[in-house]
Amino acid sequence: MARLRIGSRGSQLALWQAHHISDLLRARGHEVELEIIKTTGDKITDVALAKVGTKGMFTKEIEEALAAGRVDLAVHSLKDLPTEVPPGFEIAAITKRENPRDVFCSRKFASIDALPRGARVGTSSLRRQAQLKALRPDLDIHPLRGNVDTRLRKLEAGEYDAIILAAAGLNRLGKTELVKQVIPADIMCPAAGQGALGIEIRAGDSVTRQYLAFLDDADARATTTCERALLNKLGGGCQVPIGAFAEMRDGQLHLNGVVADPDGSKVLRESRDGKDPVVLGEAVGDTLLRRGGDAILEAVYGQGLAVPQQP
Repeated sequence: MARLRIGSRGSQLALWQAHHISDLLRARGHEVELEIIKTTGDKITDVALAKVGTKGMFTKEIEEALAAGRVDLAVHSLKDLPTEVPPGFEIAAITKRENPRDVFCSRKFASIDALPRGARVGTSSLRRQAQLKALRPDLDIHPLRGNVDTRLRKLEAGEYDAIILAAAGLNRLGKTELVKQVIPADIMCPAAGQGALGIEIRAGDSVTRQYLAFLDDADARATTTCERALLNKLGGGCQVPIGAFAEMRDGQLHLNGVVADPDGSKVLRESRDGKDPVVLGEAVGDTLLRRGGDAILEAVYGQGLAVPQQP
């Protein structure tokens, strides 16, 4: 069989993801090597992601290694991949999805509702911040960067009363001790693609694509394509206050979309059913823009809080 080289970020979660794919490929008889690549997002750790605004900040350097032929495939958290994959690359597989929802983690409190007034909550996601503030405007929300271990350590040390993280990362790493509440998607709409892995290759590399075909999950491909179509329609990157969550219901897609003001003063929600992932995602995106999402996003970009991925 083939000798395949995987490019990955070096965080504990990224390495878990890369090793997971390595194991599946080795089970098929392939020889697999791993190359760890440091990305812009890994180097900037003291600034809220929304204020950095670098397109492809967790993927650019890995794509450069892919283009140069140093690696044959890259394993990404799909939510880190820009909605328009740069020329010269393609997403060969989208893996079966982990739980895409966000979770509430705390040492002392059982849920968001149980937090006292003025409780200090950590998140650097404008999407989470906006929906949390809409629900509990009395909370004191502070930036929280770093890998999963760093964030959990800060919670354990008492720097925060609670933090919000993705269920998928904690489940994969087996670090669920402080998870007190899985937040329903209609309360906190997840990020587009959250919980899925995207396997990226050089465009036209049909041999590698064929090796990876068994990893491609039809439901994950449909739901995340729908979510990413909504995000693309809104011109947003992974650091803007946009949520998108699609699931299969009775053979068709059900999509929930959210655009929110970062301070939680305005949260627009829209949901719809459909069969075609792209058509459905773009339709919900259109509706959100017409209902005032365009003004919210213009204000966000104008404040320099986030930079759109597309012009």
